[in-house]
Amino acid sequence: MRILIVEDEVRLARTLADLLKRQGYTADMCHDGVSGLDNAASGIYDLVLLDAMLPGMDGFTLLQELRAGGHSVPVLMLTARSDVTDKVHGLDSGADYYLTKPFEPEELLACIRLLLRRGNSGVRLDDALTCGDLHLESGTFLLSCQERSVRLSRREYDLMELLMRNGTQIVTKEQLLLKVWGYDSDAEDNNVEVYISFLRRKLTHLHSAVRIKTIRMVGYCLEVTP
Repeated sequence: MRILIVEDEVRLARTLADLLKRQGYTADMCHDGVSGLDNAASGIYDLVLLDAMLPGMDGFTLLQELRAGGHSVPVLMLTARSDVTDKVHGLDSGADYYLTKPFEPEELLACIRLLLRRGNSGVRLDDALTCGDLHLESGTFLLSCQERSVRLSRREYDLMELLMRNGTQIVTKEQLLLKVWGYDSDAEDNNVEVYISFLRRKLTHLHSAVRIKTIRMVGYCLEVTP
């Protein structure tokens, strides 16, 4: 899962990023409203942590612009502004949740898990994602099929999670590169192909009925064989 942190306090943004990374999330940061909107609208993020007071464009305006553009990424507002009118303004602007600073890390993580569950198109049981006979655990990176299981690398996990969340819907190579490797990476299509081959070997080892189907010149999707 890739999370965007839009927070102008650099030290706080780094603290949040470190917290998220320890929980197994991929976290990116930006520190102003203009770049925050650009990144949030990219389509590569599963969740946005958004501060209300930002240089260039405030968080409320950013959120309104994001929703007006048709982007439905879950947004959790983090702000020191605790007035009821500010909370109402944030929710009316399109926020999915509003958390007031200071907050406890456990509360933040619980809110994140809640919003990610709401946004998932796959079926999540506790901290596991399922598709066909496959069971993917976020905490241990274990991919299981009945009595067999294998532990995935971080890159394999991110790819498999993205495919499972989309099910039979096609995920393009560009989406995989952006979501798994990120904007700043020099990874190319062959990097995706290599890791897809790793995952296919593991599915064969698990004797799973789920297969990774190649859509020529486009990308990949999952299919369940009889």
